Amino acid sequence: MKIMLAPMEGVVDHRMRDILTAIGGYHSCVSEFVRITDQPLPTKVFHRISPELNSAGLTPAGTPVVVQLLGSHPETVATNADKAVGLGAPGIDINFGCPSRLVNRKSGWAVLLKDPTQLYAIIKTVRCAVAAHIPVTAKLRLGYENTDLAVDNALAVQAAGADAITVHARTQADGYKSPARWEWLAHINESTDIPVVANGDINSVEDYLRCRQISGCDDVMIGRGAVARPDLARQIKCQQQGIDYEPMGWNEIRPLLLQMG
Repeated sequence: MKIMLAPMEGVVDHRMRDILTAIGGYHSCVSEFVRITDQPLPTKVFHRISPELNSAGLTPAGTPVVVQLLGSHPETVATNADKAVGLGAPGIDINFGCPSRLVNRKSGWAVLLKDPTQLYAIIKTVRCAVAAHIPVTAKLRLGYENTDLAVDNALAVQAAGADAITVHARTQADGYKSPARWEWLAHINESTDIPVVANGDINSVEDYLRCRQISGCDDVMIGRGAVARPDLARQIKCQQQGIDYEPMGWNEIRPLLLQMG
């Protein structure tokens, strides 16, 4: 069972990753996206988004930070993935799951969910560009306007050589409307042979247990729940290990808010 910290643009930056991984419970984090255009990016861009590259790709607590890329041109994404690995990234994640209208107008992220062949091309080209021991993963949603291609997209990513898929259990059209459709994660999980990481509406230990039961996924990624409950990953981990744990109270959380500021 793995618990991963989700990327949240403008929220989960390197300071937040430092705070949350110091509390504990995380197997890994994913950085905010590195926007890929039509050329290799300078080193300073990668270091700005993931300063952990200066420390072997680890937070001060020793948690790996996977570098996330955004782009629609396979060769350019692959070139930048190779550069990120050369700078110390312990893994590469390609995000096809952001519902941002601005990004999707520019043929990035969730709009690519309309074309499984494009997902395949991007993942395949990145997989071929970086060393075999470097994990290459993808972040998906259930689809763009509907779930018609949910399984096809996951199978395309798997066929391209991805090591795992994180699926946010909503479509692009859903945005962040509740509830997340965990039952669809079960369809994807049953149809693929690589790990499927469940994401969406995991805001408590109870949510985690229900999500695992419905989706059948062993691994989860948490985002907004981690910000609302800074020790959520530790709560989940203790529950899995049968360890009694008292959640952090306000007096413990208040100093963290000052650090976040």
